[in-house]
Amino acid sequence: MSQAMEFLLSEDGASAIEYAIIAGFLSVVILASVDDVGSRVLAKFESVSGSFP
Repeated sequence: MSQAMEFLLSEDGASAIEYAIIAGFLSVVILASVDDVGSRVLAKFESVSGSFP
């Protein structure tokens, strides 16, 4: 019975889940910012290429 209580009181899994949530949030933020920057760069290249005769 003491192993069951030790398992229930253990916080090792909780910190791993917290790190996974943080990593997931960071990946979403990075993907969103890369997509935004990519759109801006594409618009700039189209603008420059359109100015050539």
